[in-house]
Amino acid sequence: MGGVPQTSLTSPLVGREDELARLTGVLERARAGEARAVLVAGDAGVGKTRTLDEVAGRAAAAGTTVLTGHCVDLGDVGLPYLPFTEILGALAADERFAAVLAAHPVADRLLGGGPDDGGTADRSRLRLFEGVAALLTELADVAPLLLVLEDLHWADQSSRDLLRFLLSRGVLHRPAGGAPGHRLAVLASYRADDLHRRHPLRPLLAELVRLPSVERLELRPLPDADVARLVRSLRERPLPDTTVHRIVERAEGNAFYAEELVAATDTPAVGVPSGLADVLLIRFEQLSQTAQQVLRTAAVAGRRVGHDLLRDAVGLPEEELESALREAVERQLLVSGDGDTYSFRHALAREAVYADLLPGERARLHGGFARLLAGPDRRSDSAAERAHHYRESHDLPEALAASLEAADHAQRVGAPAEELRHVEAALDLWSAVDAAARPAGPDAVTLTLRASAAAAHAGEVHRAVSLTRSALAGLGQDADLELAARVRYTLAGNLLSVDNQSAAYAHSSEALGLIPAEPPSATWLWAAATHVMAARQVGENGTALSVARRALGVAEELGVTDARADLLISLTSLEGGNRSTPEGRERLLEARELARRAGNAPVELRALFNLAIGGFESGDLEECLTRASEGLDRARRSGLLSSPYPREMRYLRLLVQYTLGHWDECVRGSEEHSGTLPAWGGHTLGPGLYVALARGDAGAADRARALLKGPFDWMARLVGGIVLTDAAALRGDAADAVRSMRSTVEALSDDAGTPPLATVRLAALALSAVADTVVELRRTGDEAGAARWAETAAELVGQARASAGYGEDGTPQGPEGQAWLARAEAEWLRTAGSEPDPASWERTVAAFAFGDTYERARCRLRLAEALLAAGRREEAAAEAEAVCREADRLGATVLRERLDDLSRRGRLTDAAPAGGAGAAVLTARERDVLRLLALGHSNRRIGEELFISAKTASVHVSNILAKLHAAGRTEAVAIAYRQGLIVPEAAPSD
Repeated sequence: MGGVPQTSLTSPLVGREDELARLTGVLERARAGEARAVLVAGDAGVGKTRTLDEVAGRAAAAGTTVLTGHCVDLGDVGLPYLPFTEILGALAADERFAAVLAAHPVADRLLGGGPDDGGTADRSRLRLFEGVAALLTELADVAPLLLVLEDLHWADQSSRDLLRFLLSRGVLHRPAGGAPGHRLAVLASYRADDLHRRHPLRPLLAELVRLPSVERLELRPLPDADVARLVRSLRERPLPDTTVHRIVERAEGNAFYAEELVAATDTPAVGVPSGLADVLLIRFEQLSQTAQQVLRTAAVAGRRVGHDLLRDAVGLPEEELESALREAVERQLLVSGDGDTYSFRHALAREAVYADLLPGERARLHGGFARLLAGPDRRSDSAAERAHHYRESHDLPEALAASLEAADHAQRVGAPAEELRHVEAALDLWSAVDAAARPAGPDAVTLTLRASAAAAHAGEVHRAVSLTRSALAGLGQDADLELAARVRYTLAGNLLSVDNQSAAYAHSSEALGLIPAEPPSATWLWAAATHVMAARQVGENGTALSVARRALGVAEELGVTDARADLLISLTSLEGGNRSTPEGRERLLEARELARRAGNAPVELRALFNLAIGGFESGDLEECLTRASEGLDRARRSGLLSSPYPREMRYLRLLVQYTLGHWDECVRGSEEHSGTLPAWGGHTLGPGLYVALARGDAGAADRARALLKGPFDWMARLVGGIVLTDAAALRGDAADAVRSMRSTVEALSDDAGTPPLATVRLAALALSAVADTVVELRRTGDEAGAARWAETAAELVGQARASAGYGEDGTPQGPEGQAWLARAEAEWLRTAGSEPDPASWERTVAAFAFGDTYERARCRLRLAEALLAAGRREEAAAEAEAVCREADRLGATVLRERLDDLSRRGRLTDAAPAGGAGAAVLTARERDVLRLLALGHSNRRIGEELFISAKTASVHVSNILAKLHAAGRTEAVAIAYRQGLIVPEAAPSD
């Protein structure tokens, strides 16, 4: 397209000095190898794009490669990975990046040129995500890279998931060993005023801003003085002061409003419209009729449109089209971009033009775009756009067909959330389309079942339940019995995922009753397999065992190996050889192999999960780690990382890392997983909360409370209960600890009232606070109060004994459960009023030797305390020294503080050498603050250096003073020098 000028935004950037300085600082740090990301928020028109353009221009001038991707509003449908596809398209069009792109097939896949094998193994989302991350980091190795993502509020879920991955695990990850990181910065903008309470971007933003390399920058409305400067700078001839004042008043700090109001002063019309749309339309109406026609057509296409598509849609001769485009570009309504594309200068301009179309005109233009996109050269990734245009043109049969095609495409590229959205769009259209005009194949019930499967794969298990209930409601009186049974046992399986066991059992019973056992059928077989799981969950083990044995024979007779595998897994816990025994593991390995040969990934994942948790229950933590890793790898290859069993295996892997004392690895894993978890899988990061609590993170309890909000999630309730019970115990609030323990046990007990196996752990944690309270009450002479709490202690230890005495098959719990019982017994003995009993704590320390390093260290501190009370000082000092080493290694600041307190009270000074005590107590952030404090910086200066607020810096300074027992800042620095926490900085040489 020659003749149409390539223009950029030319309006001056007024104000924003602080924001530009901050963003420029981020770029400088990125060029030095410290990858960073900034989320730029602001209301529509406030200047986000203009600010980012300025930063991008400066970056490009400094030799940084700048790549920009835009998100587009397609209504209820989404085009997977659109901004990243745009970025890759720009790279593909530039010969400089040909070699890099050739080394990364992910580009071909997203651009639609890669092979389509029809499966999911080689198209898993994680592989796609890792491919994009590898491509970007390689580009950053060639030259500093700035990635700009605009309008995240319109991003499809796949793009949001990919961004989450890149920021939490991919491009911002700093190499080990202190090596420089990637020379990369990410700036992403979104409209803050578009984020309603349920907007899907809100939870992602909440996750991202907690990452250490991600910060948020809010562009607030400009001050009136800056708006006035902007208004005056837009005109060569001075505007009257009254006009400037009026524009400033009407703009209300919005730069875009101000620009458009200034542009509207050229019109002969009297006055200026009060609404933004009116302002935009005044400029639009100044164009020729042909240019208006072109802009109306472009508005229907979306924010950006290719030249060829626009030409075909508008139906003008080439010369007329070029003239109209030139006019629109020169009037700053359109901007020409790379690849013969045009975009509206502002999204709001496009929205105003679109809204001004007559209904019939709008439908006609949408229909034209739909037909053009459906031409002989149509791409599979255009189905979402076609569905949008067909729906808006009221061509419902074609919209239905395109929605289903878009769902198929989303499934192929590993975007289950988009698949769900497109299938649901098809369901919305289903009843409005005549039966004869519907695509051949599925009926509404079958389509609803597909939607429920996509929801489950996307991690939206409650949505999966809702959809399957809809499928059940859609069954007619004359419905096929096999379909009716399938709907019911699918609903039962989904209900088990959300811990609604009673309803699951009822529906699985109905499913089994609908299909006769004779002649044998696959439908009856899977109904039976689901019923076995449901029966076991409600305590109907006799029913579960008889049905499982009968169904196993049917599976062998029919040769349905994956159903046979599923039944073998269930029978492992029903026939005595549970998953923690060698016999149980052998059966689970057989089931895993059967499922693998049958190609049934969900059943194989169930086998691997049971192998993993069996290893944990038997105390074989390495076996647990191996099986969990195998399971997650299988889930990645099959595209099922968001499904329930991989979710639990993530938790198990992190739990093992926490238990073995690999805390930094656990924290890193939690941060990495946060990039790929569905919203309902937050409990998976529970071990990271355990670490945070032990390291003195005051926000750990708040994050645990957040897990308890929303629909009931059994594991989230467990994790939240453990953290909150332990947090209450650590702060010495026995009443709150007991309340938290009891409410958690009550919430997690099954329909028959059987408490969870974790009751022993919860009781032991609550008992520690109760025992402390009893000891203190006795010390102050309050025997009545001590007696009341001793009764509570007796109740709690009784619950612990009952819990540890049974497992899932009625046998005692394994090493972990017995260790927690030993701790509960030892804490209970402290309430009995007898002499100190070091032996009980020696037994507890030995019980935790199976691998739980932190709990073993906590019990050794109790042992040191008991030895000291018994007058065995040398042994107490030895135990204290061991606790000191472990607490320092783990960074367990709370444990170290308690050890220091015991050492001071008991004069066990050797256990806490002065040179290292403070360093162990201070967090990494507090050490950073201490270093700047030693340089004499104010709280404000410390905040600026560390990119935190002055108020937060003040909180850190107060914590440092308290931990170092210093009366003021000067004394704290002096103590820090004495203890070797900081060293004097060398004077600069002349």
